[in-house]
Amino acid sequence: MERVLKQLGGVGRVVRSADPYQLRTLLFPSPDAPTRAGPAVVPLVVPTGPVSCGDLVVDRAGHLVTWRGSPLPLSPTEREVLARLVGPPRVVWSHEQLRTAILQGADPKGLQSTIDRLRHKLRDLPGGPRMRAVHGVGYRLDPPSN
Repeated sequence: MERVLKQLGGVGRVVRSADPYQLRTLLFPSPDAPTRAGPAVVPLVVPTGPVSCGDLVVDRAGHLVTWRGSPLPLSPTEREVLARLVGPPRVVWSHEQLRTAILQGADPKGLQSTIDRLRHKLRDLPGGPRMRAVHGVGYRLDPPSN
């Protein structure tokens, strides 16, 4: 547990559950899945207004991502992945959650390609945020190093 908390660096949440069914329901909510008694599941949502991470601004409504005021050339899928990672809440998104939310469960290889391209583009931003893989969990966005 301590190792996971260190990897999250205070950015994500840790959920513990002795019931694998409840844990699966918390991590991968499905509207048609049968429910059992327990806490309500709150799905991860993306705010509709612009959100930022340092000088990176994601405006979903305007279909625009800017870095220090300059537009970034991102595909619609790259923008959606980034919008979810920027938050709030800023949490670790699993590959399955991203695939379900963005591609409605379609080709997992397509999402991985999108993630790889997005990580490369963010790496080119001087002092910008970094997209990190959290081993065995998913992806998170680390704030800019400035």
